[in-house]
Parts: sequence; C-alpha cells; structure tokens
Amino acid sequence: MPGAGPPDPATADGESRDGDALPEARPTPMMAQYHAIKAEHPDCLLFYRMGDFYELFFDDAVKAAKALDIALTKRGRHQGADIPMCGVPVHSHETYLARLIRSGFKVAICEQSEDPADARKRPGKTLVERAVTRIVTPGTLTEDTLLEARRHNYLAAYAEAAGSAGLAWLDISTGDFQVQPLDRATAGAVLAGIEPGELLVPELLARQPELSQAMAPWRDRLTLLPASRFDSINGRRRLEALFGVGTLDAFGAFERAEVAAAGALVDYLNLTQKGRLPCLKPPGRLHRSAVMAIDGATRRNLELVRTLAGERRGGLLASIDRTVSGSGGRLLARWLTAPLTEPEAIHRRLDMVQAFVDNDRLRGAVRTGLRSCPDIERALSRLSLGRGGPRDLAAIRDALAAAATLRSLLAEPDLGGIPPELEACATALGDHAPLIERLTGALAAELPAACRDGGFIAPGWDPALDEQRRLRDESRRLIAEMQARYAGDTGITALKIRHNNVLGYFVEVPARQAAKMPTGDGAPFIHRQTIAAAVRYTTTALGSLEERIARAGDRALALELAAFEALMAAVLASADAIGRTAEALARLDVATGLAELAASQRWCRPVVDDSLAFQILGGRHPVVEAALAGDDGTPFVANDCTLDEHRLWLITGPNMAGKSTFLRQNALIAILAQVGSFVPAAAARIGVVDRLFSRIGAADELARGRSTFMVEMVETAAILNQASPRSLVVFDEIGRGTATWDGLSIAWAVVEHLHEVNRCRALFATHYHELTRLAAKLKGLGCHTMRVKEWQGRVVFLHEVAPGTADRSYGIHVGRLAGLPGAVIARAEQVLETLERGEPSSAVTRLADDLPLFAAAARPQGLAEPAVPPFPLEAALRDLDVDGLTPRAALELLYRWKEQWAPSAGS
Repeated sequence: MPGAGPPDPATADGESRDGDALPEARPTPMMAQYHAIKAEHPDCLLFYRMGDFYELFFDDAVKAAKALDIALTKRGRHQGADIPMCGVPVHSHETYLARLIRSGFKVAICEQSEDPADARKRPGKTLVERAVTRIVTPGTLTEDTLLEARRHNYLAAYAEAAGSAGLAWLDISTGDFQVQPLDRATAGAVLAGIEPGELLVPELLARQPELSQAMAPWRDRLTLLPASRFDSINGRRRLEALFGVGTLDAFGAFERAEVAAAGALVDYLNLTQKGRLPCLKPPGRLHRSAVMAIDGATRRNLELVRTLAGERRGGLLASIDRTVSGSGGRLLARWLTAPLTEPEAIHRRLDMVQAFVDNDRLRGAVRTGLRSCPDIERALSRLSLGRGGPRDLAAIRDALAAAATLRSLLAEPDLGGIPPELEACATALGDHAPLIERLTGALAAELPAACRDGGFIAPGWDPALDEQRRLRDESRRLIAEMQARYAGDTGITALKIRHNNVLGYFVEVPARQAAKMPTGDGAPFIHRQTIAAAVRYTTTALGSLEERIARAGDRALALELAAFEALMAAVLASADAIGRTAEALARLDVATGLAELAASQRWCRPVVDDSLAFQILGGRHPVVEAALAGDDGTPFVANDCTLDEHRLWLITGPNMAGKSTFLRQNALIAILAQVGSFVPAAAARIGVVDRLFSRIGAADELARGRSTFMVEMVETAAILNQASPRSLVVFDEIGRGTATWDGLSIAWAVVEHLHEVNRCRALFATHYHELTRLAAKLKGLGCHTMRVKEWQGRVVFLHEVAPGTADRSYGIHVGRLAGLPGAVIARAEQVLETLERGEPSSAVTRLADDLPLFAAAARPQGLAEPAVPPFPLEAALRDLDVDGLTPRAALELLYRWKEQWAPSAGS
C-alpha cells in the first residue's frame, strides 16, 4: 500500500525510507535539502523522489494522505515533533497525481538529478542532488492518464490594458493557442465556451466585484498572479522569442490586453515546465463577431456539452459525435462551442461534409484509416517537453503512415473534383515518407513505456548497439554456466547466482549448507553477507564477469538513449508539418463523422445566409430523437418553425405536450447549422444568428444568494439588454417564480420589449393565456399551440405545433399521470371549476370557507377513496391476448373499437 515502503539503499542519501528512523536533533542533510526545495514552492505539494518512491513530508503529507486515502507514517523528528510522511510509488504515481489535481492541488515533481551510483563515488557521506523538473497544475497536464481523450484541457489568462480586456488560452497537450478581445460583460460567456482547467488572473483585478462575479463559476480554478506577470511589453517579447519572429504582426494585429494575456500564459508555462516549452501553434485571433455568442446560462440550458447533471451522455455533443479519434472529438467540441457567423466559412465546412455524404465508399475508407490513427498532437507535445517515450515515437510513425494512406485515397482520379476545403486537408496531410521510413526501421516491434527500460531500438538499426547487446546476452549465458560449475564443484544443487542493486551479482546457498562452501585463504569463495535463510559469497571470476555485463548493459542503454534523442530531434525538426497533418486528420474525422450522422439519421443540408430567415420544415430534436430510437423505437414527431412576418411565436399548451422540446430543438438546429453540420429536419434555411439566448428551466443559486426567481430575472435582463435583430431568443415560462399577477405582468412586458425594442427572432412559451391578446396589437407576434386530444375525460398529447391558442393547461391531468391521490385530483377539479366560474378573489374566499379536502382527511379509517371510473379502452387492452391474435383478427378488433368509442370521443 502506498504510504510506506521498505528501506531503499539506492537513495544513496545515507537514510532509508523507513518511518522508524532515529530522532533527529537537527535536520539531516537530506531534510535540509527538502526544506530548501520546498521553500521555493510553498503553494505546491512536493513529490520528493527517494529511490522508487515520491515522498511527501510535514503538512504536504497530511494533506496528501487525506486526499489519497493512503497511510500517514512518520520519519524522525523536527523541532521536537514527529515528521509526518507518506509516499507513492514512482511507477504508478500518475494515478495519485490525477486525484490530487482533481482535488485542487498543485504538485511540484522533485527528481533525483544524478544517478545514486555516481553520488556514492564522491568521498564522504554524500547526498543525491535533486531538482524540481516540473510543476503540475490543472491547466498544464500532458499525460494521457491525466487527460480526457476527447476534451481539451485549456490554460487561460485574462488581462486588461489600455482600457480593453483580452483573453488567451492554450492547450499544452496539443499546442492549440487562441486569443480574443472582449470586455468584462462578455468574459463569462467566452469562458463558458472554452471551460478552462485553470484560469490566470491578476491579483488586483480579481478583487474587483464586477470581475469577481464574472469569474465566480471558475473560482476553484483561479490562479492569482502578480500584475507584473501580465505586462504587455514583456509579453510581446516573450511571444516574439518563442516563435522566433521580429514582430507579432506576422500573426495578426493584437490589442495590448490580448498580448498581456498571451504573454502571461507563456511566462506561466516557463515557470511550471522549468524552461522547457511545448510545441505551440502561433496564436490565432478569434474576432468577437466571427462566432455565435452563447452565454453560460444558455449553454447549460441547452446541454450542449454536458447535461444539467454534469454528464456527457445525454448532451448534444455526445449525441452527434461520430468521430473515431481523440483529436477529432476535441475539434468537434471546439466547433460546437463556437458556431461560425460567416456564411462563406460555414458553406466551406458544409461542402466537405456534403462530399462525404455523397460518397459512401470514400467516407468508409477514410473512417477506417482514421481508426488506426493515434493521438499525434499529444504525442508530439510530450516529446517536445522531454516527457515522451518510445511509444510516442511509434504514435507519430503510425499517424503519419495513416495520413499517407488517406492522402492517396483523396488523390484517386475517379473522385473527380473535390471541394476546396477537402483539397486543403489533403495537401496538409503532407509527405512524411523519409521520417516514416526512419521511425519504422529504428523502432522495435514491442516497445516499453519508458526509455530507461531499453529494448526499444530494433536489431540491425545500430551495429554498435547490436554488439553491446551480444556481449551482454553472452555474459548472461556465462553466468548460467558459472552457476552450474559452482554447484557441481561444491555439491550444493541449491546454489544460485543472484543479483540486487546493493551487492550486484553474488553466489547464494541455503544457510544449512554454508559449511560445505570452501572459504578462507586460497579458497575461491569470499563471504559477503549472511541473512536469515542464506549465506552470500562472491568470487574473483564472478566480479570480473559482473563488470563486463554492467559495462555492456550500460553501453547498450546509452546507445539506445542516444538513438532515441536522434529520432526525437528528427520528429521535432518536422513539428510544424506534423502539426498541420494532425489538424488535417482531425478535420477529416469531424467531416466524415458529421457525414455519417447525416446519412444515417436522414439529416438535411441547411441553407445559411445573411438574411433574417428562420425556416425549419420537419424539425426534430437530435438528442430526444436518438433517445427514443434507443429505447423502444418510438418515432419523433417533427414540427415546422417559420419565423417570417411573425418573427415572435407565442406558444401555449399543457405541460408534457412538448413545448420545451420544441424550443430547444430549434435553438440546437441553429447551432448545428452554423457549426457546419447537416441538421435534423426535412429542410432548413437560417439567416445567421449572431447571439443565441435561452431562458429555460429553473435552478437556485443559493450559495450566491440568488433564488430561482432572481436567477430567472438576471438571465432575462441579460437577454433584453443584449439581443439584436439577428439574435435568436428562446423563453420558457417567464414569470412563474412569483405571484400570478406579478408574473403575468413581467411576461407581458418582456414580450412587448422583444417585439418592439429587440426586434429579434424569438420563441416564447407560456402558461399565461392572457398574453395571446397581444397578437391583436403586435403585428410580428404569432400564436401557436401544442395540439392535444381529449378522450373520455383523458388527454392525449400529440406533440404537434399548430397555429392557435390553448384554452387550458391540463395541469390536473399531468398531476393524475404523476400519481397524485384521487382525493386531491377530485378536489383540484372542483376548485378549478369554481375559479373558472367567478371572480378569483370571491371564489377563493368561498373555497377557503369550505375546506372539503381536510374534511376528507378526517374520513374514518378503512373507508376507501372514490374510485376513478375505468377507461374502457385501457381495460380492453389489458385483457387482450396479443400473442393469440392473427393479423386479420387484430384489424377487425380495431374496427370494432372504432365503432364503440370513436363517437363518444367526439372524433
């Protein structure tokens, strides 16, 4: 169990890991070294390498032991108190590291910077030199075990300068680097789109109430830094030095705040990676108007990436994701969270998807090739940071080989003309034949996880390495021969030649047979060590052979490490071209995935233009439709939505009739269209939506002092203050969190404001039927309702949207479906009838005087509640033997039921 381990003499520090070390009157050299390193990293847990363990001491040990649920021990004393200690094995430390990072800790990795064997060669009681090689934070993760394959892990920085604000973000594991100008009002919406794993903010700015409120959702991910880290002049110098350019103008025109934020990111990486920076792409500038603005509330309400419960499954992303690689999955998520607003760019994406929709064979072949493609972006990043291994080289090799195959596919003459976007992808796949050939020839078939394990260079690649391996392996054969000879000479069949890191090679015999061993002057065996069950010896010949083996093994490993460095240098020399290949592979994955989705789900290509049109014919909700198909195959009821002369739809109808689904599906169709995807509809034409707002559902934010109604009003205010004629607004049940007349008044005023001031396209669902009177005076308002059918006192929801208004909400019917007691349902119907007959105030007074519900509560025990009359069709269905019916009998039965019940149902 992690936390305590056996003494490890390999530490060479003159101390073991044993928690029972003698009390210390003053710090030992090792503890003095620990304190010095810890003092440089006070805000981090220090993973202090001791042999095969990372140790933690003092408060770090207490915190880590609690977070990891591992044993807390002690070693010696410091200032009169025991020193708490815990540890984790080096070989499995990533598992524990991930748990600590998820718990909000930062971890400094302190490695032994020299070989313990070299330290032992120095005179006196020596200490192994150690140094922090990296600081692991939530935004600087690179290991696959710490990351989600289909999700970016962004490190972001916010800065202000010269009266403007800027945000920069990068993914150290892929090299993706972006900047965007913004202001405090829009910072929250942009952050909601990228969901950073860690956010750097100047200390002084973070204390300002307005900005503090915008950053509140990311409070547990904030890293506060001195303002000096966000200096735009130093930031510009860092960026120019990083990318080797004389001026950043080569990458675009950046505002000072953007440069300050981007420079702070590079500075933070330099600090946490100890001067070794990853391969980063030049920063791309995202213009505010280039993407659809979607605030955090709308993203949550529409469940774009995750459901309201925080699950990926059930969100839009999971529902449409048909990508077959991690990089493709990440790119799709990036597209989905930042839909485009330029029709030409959207059409280029749609053209590429269309090409794969039209060509099943090509789509299948490309997807097959992509399935064998490793995550080239993350492998390249680890190599550039010096954390890569032989398997990362193999990942580069295999991905480039897959890219070569795909390039050949896209160059086939029978394809005819391909769209420009697809042609650009084919070009970006590049020609990496020499590098593929070199990596293929150099790497062995079976590869270890780490370079230190050796054996990753293929036989025949390096003659000098082959020679050292032959000597090493031959020496091992000689060890076996020597063991057999010694066993024969002594007559001790149990004699073995073994090896450990302390004694090296030694002869071992059982203690009871030690007397048979010839020792002393002139004898071949020299005593080395006695343990409980055995006695250990050496010989001059064994020592000579051991030195030969060690030399051959060390030389072999040194040659392999040199070969690895040469191969890694060759890869990094082509890093830019490999990065372009990785991006092209991801784009192909997204395009073929969206084409597969469109072809299999009968989605159509939308028309996206600069008009204010919003015409959806036969629209469906992509997530709900998929869920129904996965359950029992129930078909989804498609609906049209045309916002033309009636750009604002007022939708009435009962609960459970499908209002919220209809609202969401149209918002999602707009997003999908501007992502560059086909959409779940028979036909669609959408004028570009610049901002999408959604006020759906209710949730308290009690921790921030906000009730459900307060949250509703804050979100409504944001919509009314920001929506433009190009925006799409979706409102569901405004005003229901307060008194009836207050709520109706607010909803009434909101509808008028949307129509007269915002003049945007909007869907407004409500139970306030009084709002339908606005249609008489608001020319751009159209009334629609969810169709229902009443059947012998029951209600059937048809889930169809039709022009008109609902005369009632059928709330009592929904209560019956939910299982409310019969007495409650009966009383509710009585109260409703009374309220609908007269003035609400006088009716309420009469009802309160009676209180029959409480009289019913006093009914003597044993008296059953009034039975609800059975519904004849339900009884007939319950008694029906479906398996015993022939098709003809079933048809006759349907005709008979129609004769019996259709007239009484009023149909």
